[in-house]
Amino acid sequence: MRVSFVEPDAVTDHEVADVPALLVRDDGFVWIDVEEMTDEVAHLLEQQFSAHPLVVQACRQRNFVPTLHRYDAHLFLVLHTPLAAEGGHVHALELDQLVGDHYLVTVHGPLNPAVAREEATAETGQVRRRIEQGRLRPAAPDEVSYAIGSAIARRQGAAVRAVANRLPALERDVMGSDFHRPEELLDQLFLLRHELLVSRTMAAQCHEVYARLASLGHLTGPEPARRAADLQEQFDRTTSVADGESRFLFGVIELYQTRVTTKMTLAMERLAVIAAITLPVTAIASIYGMNIIANQAHLGQLVFVLLVMLAISLWLLRWARKQGWW
Repeated sequence: MRVSFVEPDAVTDHEVADVPALLVRDDGFVWIDVEEMTDEVAHLLEQQFSAHPLVVQACRQRNFVPTLHRYDAHLFLVLHTPLAAEGGHVHALELDQLVGDHYLVTVHGPLNPAVAREEATAETGQVRRRIEQGRLRPAAPDEVSYAIGSAIARRQGAAVRAVANRLPALERDVMGSDFHRPEELLDQLFLLRHELLVSRTMAAQCHEVYARLASLGHLTGPEPARRAADLQEQFDRTTSVADGESRFLFGVIELYQTRVTTKMTLAMERLAVIAAITLPVTAIASIYGMNIIANQAHLGQLVFVLLVMLAISLWLLRWARKQGWW
């Protein structure tokens, strides 16, 4: 847990015991960044920030859907950031926020052990560096929350672009495939589709969160309302870009599946031709073959039977050709 006091021109670190005194200061606001939810953090949220028990519970557990709740003292937001992993899996990095008039609490949700801590805290770390370097001078907690939301939108957009950058190579593989091992290419295409759909879903849900924020009507002043509308538009644009890439990817998958299906259909037709040609041979051989051999038939009779087999097979082959089966 990192306790900071953000002033217009500086950000300073403090101890947890300093939080009550920091909350009454009017020359800045408190920012508490929590990497891991503990009993100490839960007690602090309940005692110093009047957090509802449901808020504390939500900060302790995984929340798979972004959400927004309004309380008397603050807003509670849950947002997600995508992180691509091995085998097409996409981690949902959760960030919970309590946004009050004089404080901001950011809680990073429970992490998968495979996720590095630096990945989970990338957005808050980036915003803090901007404040320390003087490139961002927030006057209120909602400005920092806005900067974090913008960083999340950029990361979601980067995830969509990463998928888009891999699509041309897969499209070339689809167009030049020999269909000898279609399962490998199909597996890559569907894993890429999964990665894109996860990023698109997160962006769409975050858009709905900020649409809800804009509709609450509690934002005072043009700037907070503008920031909420801007975040809503950022996530909406990411969703639109993801939709466009999804349609392109689905078209590539459909093209490949159609070509594979056509290839299989042609193969089945050829197998049917082979079966039809060998069918009379099998039938006549099963009826006469054993008897002719057992009874030591004359050579003329044996030649006659073989010619009948060949004639029927050639006739079936010619008929299949007229049908366009080969």
